[in-house]
Amino acid sequence: MVSKSRQKLAIITTFWDWRSHANHMGERFLCGYPRDGRWHRPDFDVVGVFVDQSSEEDLSQRRAEKFGFTLYSSIAEALRLGTDALAVDGVLLIGEHGEYPANDKGQKLYPRYEFFSQIVDVFRQDGRSVPVFNDKHLSYSFDKAQQMVGMAKELDFPLLAGSSLPVTFRTPPLELSLGCHIQEALMIGVGGSDAMDFHALEAMQCMVERRHGGETGVASVQLIEGEAVWQAGLEGRWSRRLLEGALARSDSRSGIALSDGRPQDLAHSGQLEELVENPAAYFIDYEDGLQATLLMLNGAVQDWTFAARLQEAEDEVVSLQFLLPGKPNVTYSACLMQKAEEMFVTGRAPYPAERTLLTSGMLERCLESKKDGHRRVETPELRVVYQAPATSQFSGAIEAESSG
Repeated sequence: MVSKSRQKLAIITTFWDWRSHANHMGERFLCGYPRDGRWHRPDFDVVGVFVDQSSEEDLSQRRAEKFGFTLYSSIAEALRLGTDALAVDGVLLIGEHGEYPANDKGQKLYPRYEFFSQIVDVFRQDGRSVPVFNDKHLSYSFDKAQQMVGMAKELDFPLLAGSSLPVTFRTPPLELSLGCHIQEALMIGVGGSDAMDFHALEAMQCMVERRHGGETGVASVQLIEGEAVWQAGLEGRWSRRLLEGALARSDSRSGIALSDGRPQDLAHSGQLEELVENPAAYFIDYEDGLQATLLMLNGAVQDWTFAARLQEAEDEVVSLQFLLPGKPNVTYSACLMQKAEEMFVTGRAPYPAERTLLTSGMLERCLESKKDGHRRVETPELRVVYQAPATSQFSGAIEAESSG
């Protein structure tokens, strides 16, 4: 039997230690990962790597010695493998972790746009392009993110980006029907900004983008904090019923459940307000009238849940948890790398980069709202139009139950 030809992969990253995204993602191509009930080894060889920063716990040199790839001092060299022409078949761009400054909105200035631009410079100079996966935000700047998507379209290469939450496991394995009518939506997230609220916004976006008419963009955003969050709930700006639905999918609730295991109704008992020291609400008003809310509830839960009210279900609330199996294996990164691998093999991104473009812009504008006294920010620039994929692409989606 003739073996399949193995493709060549370059990894461009800011930092590589055992806790980093470079390790979680790059190792899937070096060592393999569980897929469809077996151990899957991608038909790729990591051949060229660029690492911008290092520490005493750096793994890149040890991985290079073990797996035989070369560490290069520039992005262009890593893509050309020391020759004068592009010599790889795909690129993993992982701009996460490392020591980089932050701006006045609290965003860490990872050089994803700058790295991406250098990758595209090689494509232009060498007259050939290959698929690129970009981890998490396209950029902290919506303007730069927009340019990245534009460059991919101009040179006609597949671009995949974003969070692992849209493609991880779901409990229950809920699939919203494409074209469903969503009345309102609410997401619960945990962690800090701007690393973790991005994940929550992207998870929310992967659900609401399936609504009737497709995605047409965001008209305005607002971020509020503290007691104003609870007051907004009393005033009906976000739904206590959706909060109940989302919290009901959590299996990490804090409070009395930690001391004696008693069940607790965090949505209505008043305990939620006691547990969360500094709640934050991100209000997203879409161009088509949909209103969605992200609640960051540090101290009350440790997982990521979503709820929505659907017109098709006679206003029934549907909900789910985006399941993130624990460290150190970080299995959800394997789910994301499966999608990257699919793109590298097929030459087509399984879902549009416009999702991450819109999410990147939503987060930046929400942080502007926070910086400017929690004001409402009009966002005509976020009229990002796209269609969601036929299926949600999450792990187990084929067997998923359908709602809406």
